[in-house]
Amino acid sequence: MSGHAPGNKNVQIFKYTYSTMILIFSAVLVIGAVFTRQTELSEDSYPIVALLVLVFSITWLTMVEGGQGAIVGLGPVAHEHYARTHPHALHCTSLVHKGDNLDRYLLGRQFMVILIVFAVEMAGATPHFDELWNLPDWLTAIFLKSGLAMILFTCMVGQLNSEVNGCHCMLDYINNYFAIVTVYVALAIEFTGILHATYLIQRMVASMAGQPIVSKEPERTTGGKVFFWGRCAFSVFLLIFSLAVTFEAIFRDDTAMFDGVPAWASVIIFLVLLIVIGHLEGSQIAYFAVSKLQKTERGDKYFAVKTCQCIFKNNNHNLGAFIIGRQLCVVSCMFFIARITAIKLETDDSNIFGVPDGLQAVFDTGICGALIVAIIGSISWRLIASAFPVAFLSTPFTYVLLRFCLFIEKSGILHGAYVIAAIHKKLAGFQRDEHYIGTAEERANALKKDDSQAVLAGAGHIIPELDTGENPIEGIIEDDENESENMKDIELEKS
Repeated sequence: MSGHAPGNKNVQIFKYTYSTMILIFSAVLVIGAVFTRQTELSEDSYPIVALLVLVFSITWLTMVEGGQGAIVGLGPVAHEHYARTHPHALHCTSLVHKGDNLDRYLLGRQFMVILIVFAVEMAGATPHFDELWNLPDWLTAIFLKSGLAMILFTCMVGQLNSEVNGCHCMLDYINNYFAIVTVYVALAIEFTGILHATYLIQRMVASMAGQPIVSKEPERTTGGKVFFWGRCAFSVFLLIFSLAVTFEAIFRDDTAMFDGVPAWASVIIFLVLLIVIGHLEGSQIAYFAVSKLQKTERGDKYFAVKTCQCIFKNNNHNLGAFIIGRQLCVVSCMFFIARITAIKLETDDSNIFGVPDGLQAVFDTGICGALIVAIIGSISWRLIASAFPVAFLSTPFTYVLLRFCLFIEKSGILHGAYVIAAIHKKLAGFQRDEHYIGTAEERANALKKDDSQAVLAGAGHIIPELDTGENPIEGIIEDDENESENMKDIELEKS
């Protein structure tokens, strides 16, 4: 039981058990709601269609989330170490770590996450729930009417479990065609230009920070500049148009928001949730950035000091706990935003702004809300935090969210993710990366040592600073390794 006192072992086992039971119960409720046609997609089409969309979306989410940790984490590792043993992983890393493709991949990946979560909400959430199997009203109110069952299912099955394995078994996790396809889709999304408005924010933030944006690519040609800035203008237009469509739908009461909530309240909730997501996204970047600073460089503002004292307490224990609790908060906010922005027209309703039916069908997918969240609620905050990490941590709201995320992790409600991760690891035969390529020290004494400069960080980039020769993702969820050791203890006891 690494990292835990003997008296805490039973507590950990209890958390694994009750969280797993809640996860199973949530999954059963969600599937039941789908087949009783009480979710948006099953109501509008067929239950089997909604179930297939739900399963496909959750499955893809596992690769989008776990693949990010693996691809970024392998950045400093020389390709020669795993070129022969993991050819598909090599394909992924060779493509993403070429030029500035890492920034492009992270940009497209972030939009993929949000769009997939919106699809999951559409397929499995119950905005107008009635009743299920004569279960008590208080039980269905907690798990189905609030969306908690779908949120827990998405967090534990689609995100946290994949992040655990993706961070510790990077090579095995992306050594498949599924990972390759996911990388190409993320890069294709970025290439379309729909997210290029973030590049304008990137340049403004870097300018305010007085730091140049470091690039691995030569300066663009005249044609390249025209193409780039044209996509930036296109992205700004799409963002403004998406905002107009979303607010029009809200004020027309043509969204999937809970019955009885007035339009003005929906707008306020929408804006508040965007701010909450932004703080949670930016905090993650800021915490890693300031972790490399000396205490004297972390500022003397009251909340900056308190935040740093809390997050780096007990050898960074709280940093991993924050990441876990943060996941539930972010997904919860995204689910509610998806509900607020999901356009749902009645039979006699006219299309938004009188657009053709084909374009209205595009609006109905939730893509407008996903674009708004990606640019305004996520990526922009990450860029700001990468340039001004200390200032980002100096607000009381950041500290309050930190404490709330720590409380969620402490409750153990997400510990079922570690059970899922252990099962997945066993079935897939994943091995830790050290099994194939050794430790950073061993690699330094062998073929070629790691190079942390291979992954660009700082102003204009949405990843944290990396330590030379260290696995950059290993510390992202620091408790994961402790939890993995705990799971080994449980397995040994059972055997």
